[in-house]
Amino acid sequence: MSQDAPDPASASTEEAAASTVRLGRASAIMASGTAVSRLFGVLNITLLGAAIGTVTNVADAFSVANKLPNTLYLLIAGGVLNAVLVPQVVRAYRRPDGQTYVDKLLTVGIVFLGGLTLLLTMTAPLWVRVYSDYADPRTTAIATALAFWSIPQVFFYGLYSLLGQVLNARGSFGPYMWAPVVNNLVFISGILLFSRLFGSVEQATDLDTWSTAQTVVLGGSATLGIVAQALILLIPLYRSGFRYRPRWGLRGSGLGSAGRVASWTFAGLLVGQVGVWAISVVASAAGGDGGSAGNAIYDRAFLIFMLPHSLVTVSLATALFTRLSAKAAAEDVPGVRADLSLGLRTVGLFTVLGTTGIAVLAYPLSRLLIVGQPDAAVHALAQVVVPMVLGLTGFGVWSLCQRIYYAYQDARSMFPIQVLMAAIVVAGTVLGRFTLDRTSWVAAAGASMALSYWIGAAVAVVLIRRRLHGIDGRRVLQTHVKALIAAVLAAAAGLGLLAVLGPVQSFADALLACVLGGALMSGVYVGVLVALRVTELRSAVAPLLRRLKR
Repeated sequence: MSQDAPDPASASTEEAAASTVRLGRASAIMASGTAVSRLFGVLNITLLGAAIGTVTNVADAFSVANKLPNTLYLLIAGGVLNAVLVPQVVRAYRRPDGQTYVDKLLTVGIVFLGGLTLLLTMTAPLWVRVYSDYADPRTTAIATALAFWSIPQVFFYGLYSLLGQVLNARGSFGPYMWAPVVNNLVFISGILLFSRLFGSVEQATDLDTWSTAQTVVLGGSATLGIVAQALILLIPLYRSGFRYRPRWGLRGSGLGSAGRVASWTFAGLLVGQVGVWAISVVASAAGGDGGSAGNAIYDRAFLIFMLPHSLVTVSLATALFTRLSAKAAAEDVPGVRADLSLGLRTVGLFTVLGTTGIAVLAYPLSRLLIVGQPDAAVHALAQVVVPMVLGLTGFGVWSLCQRIYYAYQDARSMFPIQVLMAAIVVAGTVLGRFTLDRTSWVAAAGASMALSYWIGAAVAVVLIRRRLHGIDGRRVLQTHVKALIAAVLAAAAGLGLLAVLGPVQSFADALLACVLGGALMSGVYVGVLVALRVTELRSAVAPLLRRLKR
């Protein structure tokens, strides 16, 4: 062979490395937007607790009302639109009439969202009764009034997803993750206005004096934030050169196959919402002014749970999904397998650390999140956070497996897994209600969620391994085992620090414990990974380090 001849193996390695760097850069951009958004989200939920409390009837009423559009958003944006739009748009841009096809998808999506939102808003009282079991009819009335203002968010959640996924398919990942910052800023302004107009928690949450003005300010500002989040994406979309033109005529467009994927996706996620419904009903029966964890506490626990998932798993999976869809369309099985392996290893490193940090620091984190609330509320939140966060890594694996099914437009194969997961959540939640003390009902629901994620992930990995003829399992397992070893040592260090610091009784105590504990556990975790020669660590943090240097 000539000395000047290129080495195919070397070229392949360099291409793979460059691809990983590009993926890392896209993930880092999205993670930075998500991080800022989540920080504002924490401020948002803290101010909301200061305005209407966390274990009050009004707090639970708002949680249920605001849960309705969020639940439908998960059904649509987290499933149907996500499963259909990205693979279809990726395929569309590979053919001459791609823009026409994308226009038709958007037209169908917008019309569907509009009709669905109108129907759901008209039936708001029904949905409140389905998702709650309040003992006091006044709480139900407040939840219903807030629902009329909250449910229109469905249209704008869906529009945000539609526009964002088109941006992602065109290679622009940042705006989709940064737009929620605008939402949080708008809602924070509304909460501050609410507190200024209606006084202390005791005054603002008196069921006998609750007014229409309070409903308008609280529900209206929440919805206005989602409107802003969706519409701000029009700016980067226009700058990217995209021009939308409403188009009809579905015959011959290929939307039939997209519709079949959407139908199975919707069916699977509808089954999943049975679990959400069970938790909402049980939490509404458990919560209220008695100090037990209810929907408001559950929402805050889920926010803590979602922090590491949103920062890492969602950012990575979103950047990875476009690549997966393109490789699946090209029938590049080795490429899909390699991307899945990379995703599983990277997500594992971050979610194992997230699980460890949150579990050890559950009480200080709870104290930070619900400032000024009674000790009973802080204990209730920590009690729910710990069992829930144990499912974080399982949730990350399951999310990546979903992307594989969506990339192959095979939502049907996921359906039995989703039925199994929903059954676990419902059974665990109901069993907890009938066998445990009321104060532990929501914690049992969190534990059921965690178990469902792990079982769903295990089943999905086995099935995908058969489909892809392997998933680089030995390498993935080695990375996760090393991460687990590092996590055990980090947890020991964190618990030792908490013992030295003593009881967490104030905001300052909680802040100190979180800052020192987080830094110590992260340092120990990373140090052990370096000692164990976990190569994925360098590629995972390289984009972040480059950004910090700039």
